[in-house]
Amino acid sequence: MSTTGKILATGICRSDEHVVSGALAAPFPIILGHEAAGVVESVGEGVTCVKPGDKVIPLFAPQCGVCDACVNPRGNLCVKTDLNKIHGLMEDGTTRFTCKGKQAYQFINTSTFTEYTVVHESSVVKIDAVAPPEKVCLIGCGFSTGYGAAVNTAKVERGSTCAVFGLGGVGLSVVMGCKAAGASRIIAVDVNKDKFAKAKEVGATECVNPQDFTKPIEDVLKEMTGGIGVDYSFEVIGRPETMKAALASCHINYGVSVIVGVPPSASQISFSPMLLFTGCTWKGCVFGGWKSKDSVPKLVAEYLEKKFSLDPLITHTLPFDKINEGFELLRTGKSIRTVLLF
Repeated sequence: MSTTGKILATGICRSDEHVVSGALAAPFPIILGHEAAGVVESVGEGVTCVKPGDKVIPLFAPQCGVCDACVNPRGNLCVKTDLNKIHGLMEDGTTRFTCKGKQAYQFINTSTFTEYTVVHESSVVKIDAVAPPEKVCLIGCGFSTGYGAAVNTAKVERGSTCAVFGLGGVGLSVVMGCKAAGASRIIAVDVNKDKFAKAKEVGATECVNPQDFTKPIEDVLKEMTGGIGVDYSFEVIGRPETMKAALASCHINYGVSVIVGVPPSASQISFSPMLLFTGCTWKGCVFGGWKSKDSVPKLVAEYLEKKFSLDPLITHTLPFDKINEGFELLRTGKSIRTVLLF
């Protein structure tokens, strides 16, 4: 029950770079890319959710609609996901890609760094035909992941204080979510001060560079909040040390810290259990807590209604054959999101 689609636009996400660098384990050779928008070319037997000509967004977080996670109102990590341990195969145990006669693996149910891709029907959803693919492709990962981390996973409350560690595309989307939820203070944390202007543009009230201080960043944030810590913190980098710092920056009793950044496959973490014993909550977040098929079309509709803007997140637009240039912009911290066009 598969669908073949033509990719129109795809963003370069830090998760793609994690595979290239070896931080995120995956089988090779593999076709990366998972944040995209396209159009359906053909559908397999039994597929009814989309038809040829439909504008769609591929879903790296599928929604089958019948597994425990899909049925539970609090769940969104469908059993059909390939996120837990990347196998690079479709549900039937095959990959539909070959290169020079050899098998190439699929990346987290999608693979969008290619003109055409094949996905299971649980990993694609129809969107409004007027939606611009070069903008709404970000709803396939970066924007939805960050924005949802604030409004769904953390459930940021009006008047609260938030700290966001990491100001890439996902981190800035967290800032946008915190602002939309009515947070009164949003402290943006990054070692790249060049990102501070963009952070303030999308809603940060203050920006902090940990390298400007000799003390740990969690101590800095506690001083900034009168010694009590923030109500909500978000780690959007994927480093165990900053995950611990984000947790330690929260109020020890009612603070909530959310891990949004993808951690390296081989990483481990150790911390004082007293941080949790006192009541603080530590949570993970996949795709912003959204049930993908239900939520992505609604988010696209909200974008078209101008309820949020994606323009601040897109710093570069390049033709697909400039993909290596796009990755270099990401590695050097010169881009927020680069969108590749076919």
